[in-house]
Amino acid sequence: MTVVIGLVGSLATAPAAAAGGRTGQVEWGACPAPIAAAAPTVQCGTVTVPLDYRDPGGTQIDLMVSRIPSTDPEKRRGVLLLNPGGPGGSALTMPHDLVGLGVPASVTDAYDLIGMDPRGVGYSARIDCGFTDEQGYPGNVPPWAEDDAAVLKQAAAARAVAEQCAAHDTGGRMAHISTANTARDLDRIRAALGEQKASFFGLSYGSALGAAYASMFPDTTDRVIIDSNVGDTALTRAGLRRFGLGLEQAFPGFARWAAARHTSYGLGRTPRQVRATYFALAERLDEQPLPWMDGRLFRLATFASLYRESDYPVLARAWQQVKDSGAAPAGPQPAAAPSPYSNFFSAFLAVTCNDSEWPSNVGVYRRSVAEDRVKYPMFGAASANINPCAFWSLGPTEPQVAVNDDGPANVLILQNRRDAATPLWGGQIIRAKFAHRSRLVTVDENQHGVYVFDDNPCALDIGTAWLVDGVLPPDTTCAASTRSGLNLDREGEQRRAETLRKRPLGTVTTN
Repeated sequence: MTVVIGLVGSLATAPAAAAGGRTGQVEWGACPAPIAAAAPTVQCGTVTVPLDYRDPGGTQIDLMVSRIPSTDPEKRRGVLLLNPGGPGGSALTMPHDLVGLGVPASVTDAYDLIGMDPRGVGYSARIDCGFTDEQGYPGNVPPWAEDDAAVLKQAAAARAVAEQCAAHDTGGRMAHISTANTARDLDRIRAALGEQKASFFGLSYGSALGAAYASMFPDTTDRVIIDSNVGDTALTRAGLRRFGLGLEQAFPGFARWAAARHTSYGLGRTPRQVRATYFALAERLDEQPLPWMDGRLFRLATFASLYRESDYPVLARAWQQVKDSGAAPAGPQPAAAPSPYSNFFSAFLAVTCNDSEWPSNVGVYRRSVAEDRVKYPMFGAASANINPCAFWSLGPTEPQVAVNDDGPANVLILQNRRDAATPLWGGQIIRAKFAHRSRLVTVDENQHGVYVFDDNPCALDIGTAWLVDGVLPPDTTCAASTRSGLNLDREGEQRRAETLRKRPLGTVTTN
């Protein structure tokens, strides 16, 4: 089974960009066929950077970058570097994706939109741990731990994955796949494009990359938006554990929605009853899994489906199918074919494990799981569980990037109030760290992703005013939009949901 948690998609509806050309040191041309098919309006090129910045004259790697040029050269102010999250997510199609999502023309007039495959990802010095479908690696969220024995079982599996990644690192690249090095790459890309400064927009894990980039390069970063924040310059263990809090805060919106449609879905007449249905179905699937769903996947699919209100009907239907299905034997095991998400899983692990210190004592995770099972009973025993970073042998090779508040006030923080993956707390944490340099916009929405991804006019206007006019607001709260989420017209919402669904931000698989 596979759950794909996505933010950025692709629509072939934007006007085509001018072909070819050179910007600084970058020669622009056609993109690889898969990128061109998904994002026909982008051009691609390469930038060469050191694998190890401590040895700038040593091994070099090529990073693939993409762009949609400014649509009005007279209004152009520079470049806007993009990152959709992960870590491990590709941004090559992101310029096209943002246009498809309706980024204002004033933004595309002002900036060349610049995407990239970060180092280790896709076409940029790709790394791979060799994951297969048969292996059933659970991806970027550890499996649900129903008891202490499950943590010990997961510890053995996590150790094996860490050893597998080390064995596949024949080129010696994995130790150099980190947020700090990706931030250095961003500044090299800026210079290669011939720009004195570069602006940046990143969301989810991209917020950590943006925080690191602004901290390491305060003099060459221009206008920065960090959206749906993990609360630090890395996706740390504390950030991963906040998934449990995020699910608890985001779930009531779905529970109210489902209770109002009790006659259609039968999941409960009140939000409390819908919550009780969640636990009843999860526990039943723990004991009697279906061929297509077990308790671990049920919890994970619920978490992923709370990223967007537009997914509520799909989630309710899935619950309904589980509720109405009897027990059945497990289906056939997947073949030992390479996992299509192997590169994503590998890059996620390399960045996450290299960025910060993770406890190696299994007892720490046993205690955390016990605590979070009580504190965040819907999901905490998953996100607190042990992962391969506990046994990672390739890093960290340098300390985590420290937030640098000594610089221009140029960081706009956008944060939804209820976000399953990055709860409001993350935005508040990074606001306190960037005490002088940032402003926080808190948006009363129930979704992952704010700028362009929410249909919230207040947040859209603030983000656009910052990028285009340089207006950094005071800390602000945006009220919920009366046209957000499922209140959009059905045809428009279906198009938007399809856009958001196509490109994986975080992908997890289970048998």
